[in-house]
Amino acid sequence: MSSIQKPFQWRAWHVLLAASLLALLFLGMRGLWDPDEGRYTNVALNMLDTGNWLFPQRTDDVGHWTKPPLTYWAIAASIATFGANAWAARLPSALAYLLCVLLVRQISSRLIPDRRNETALLFATMFMPAGASQLITTDFVLAACETLAICGFVCARFGDPPALQRRAWWLAMWLGFGLAFLTKGPPGLLPALSLVAFSLWVREPGRPRDPLVHVGGFVLFALVALPWYLVVTQRTPGLLQYFTGSEVVDRVASDVHRRNGEWYGWLVVYGPTILIGALPWTWHVIRWFGTLPASFRRWWRNSAIRRAEAGDVLVALWILLPLLVFCLSRSRLPLYVLPLFPALAIAAMRMRRGAALPNWLWMIVLVAVMKIGSLLIPATLDVRTFVAEIHKRSGDVPVKRVVFIDDTQRYALHLYLGLPARVDRVGMDAVAQARFNPDFDRSASEELARFRGDPGVLWVTKLRHWPQVQQWMTDRGARAVMLGDAFAEYPQDIGKDGKPKPDDARVMFRVE
Repeated sequence: MSSIQKPFQWRAWHVLLAASLLALLFLGMRGLWDPDEGRYTNVALNMLDTGNWLFPQRTDDVGHWTKPPLTYWAIAASIATFGANAWAARLPSALAYLLCVLLVRQISSRLIPDRRNETALLFATMFMPAGASQLITTDFVLAACETLAICGFVCARFGDPPALQRRAWWLAMWLGFGLAFLTKGPPGLLPALSLVAFSLWVREPGRPRDPLVHVGGFVLFALVALPWYLVVTQRTPGLLQYFTGSEVVDRVASDVHRRNGEWYGWLVVYGPTILIGALPWTWHVIRWFGTLPASFRRWWRNSAIRRAEAGDVLVALWILLPLLVFCLSRSRLPLYVLPLFPALAIAAMRMRRGAALPNWLWMIVLVAVMKIGSLLIPATLDVRTFVAEIHKRSGDVPVKRVVFIDDTQRYALHLYLGLPARVDRVGMDAVAQARFNPDFDRSASEELARFRGDPGVLWVTKLRHWPQVQQWMTDRGARAVMLGDAFAEYPQDIGKDGKPKPDDARVMFRVE
């Protein structure tokens, strides 16, 4: 007699173990990538060095206002606890990913309770969330905060919890939105559009409206989200106009930031991001999108069906309304849609119907392949080669500052040089600078006046600029002394003759 093999039953601890391996294994194996990882880490290190956690700074006297401070605070706290290393700098993103896995499981316990563990595992093994958990950005912190807000709404709205628990979940929703606003400003409130639309469209007879707006929740949101904005805008004239203008209006209505603002940019950016990011579950996501026209016709015609399929309606609105805003906005980057992947995981699980996920052995192989594959990606932005060149040329003199003159700065150097080192970008030509987030930290003349003859300051420029830089220094009574030969930062910067390409090679020097 042959026995029928039962499908593997995924437990909560199985999911947590698989997700933890994806998040934490090899987290610090590769160096920081510039510009994003270096920029965020640099601001966090400046907070630790100065003790000023209120005003984000990229250098001694230049603020960094492109994002609110929650991500910087998390990175700084992690580095203060675990030391100045890549693992600690990436830990907040990894923990945000693990929190999202747990929140997806909690949301699924109300929408598809018999598949909650498998849905969480499906999200955890999607390429986009698993890969983004290894990057230092604001996006996974934002995704965790927004998913917390959605979780609070779902757990208060579905399952008929006791009154006290329901109030606690409503407050959790407002807490999530408050933290999201402190992570990325107004874009953090995008999921609220979906919740408002759902509450207006799906209402059971005799049931009170979902209390999306109530005094306790608003007070909690205000206490979490607004104090930092009130303090920094009051102490920094013009900052409020910068936040609302450059960081909100310009990103939505113009292509001034050059982020795929063409009319077709939404398709070029978000299409591949969703299709590739959902691997290996992309087919189920495609099938779900294919069901939407029929589903919306059915929901639009019959309110009883909307109520019966309220969970499906919520997931559809959770995905489609923010995605519509992302597509209409003129500033488009792949990670913007990361907060939609918890909903995409739930939608994909809906398409699997009664099919169980593969057993534990298959999933372990998948986890291992993803982790090893992430280490094999060519690290063309890895700053560790630059660090080696600095140590080779600096000798026994501690490096306290690296100055890039008419060159792209490498803020990730700050982590490897340690505190209280600094990284500056200066320009030889005196040009008008924007008040907030200027291209250069200061002019080269100001930098020269501050650090002329200081052996702890290394200067860097491109090889093609070297004659001009030498002459510029000579005209100001200084002498630029090259340290070693010109060097190539990456293998592709080396020509066929084995020498660094002039356009890509760099020169490191001291000023005497």
